[in-house]
Amino acid sequence: MPIKIGELAKLTEATVETIRYYEKEGLLPEPMRSSGNYRLYGEKHMERLKFIRHCRSLDMTLEEIRTLLQLRDTPSESCCDVNALLDEHILAVETRVKELSLLKQHLIELRQQCTVTATTDSCGILRALSDKVAHSH
Repeated sequence: MPIKIGELAKLTEATVETIRYYEKEGLLPEPMRSSGNYRLYGEKHMERLKFIRHCRSLDMTLEEIRTLLQLRDTPSESCCDVNALLDEHILAVETRVKELSLLKQHLIELRQQCTVTATTDSCGILRALSDKVAHSH
């Protein structure tokens, strides 16, 4: 039984705007239209949207998801391309973890610039941030 976009959004915990965006990007197939021109979605849309949302929860880009969907839509192909895509994504995540670790360390060092409560004009953190801006030019 076809459902409207609001119901699809509710069932998949997506927003209507996100569903429309995925359609525009070609990740979701065009839905049928009712006689009143409402979008009507089926089980295929719901399953595909859940797949996309799961990939997004793994921080995959829309391009990565597009590739995975294309591979999934050709079930007789080898899964080596899927493995390669995930290997690349894992490396990207490892790089981000390192970057976030450096960011955390920088924030900790910055936080140590202010050890007592004072007025903002003598705030060590604000001074350190200003000094960093002044020295980067």
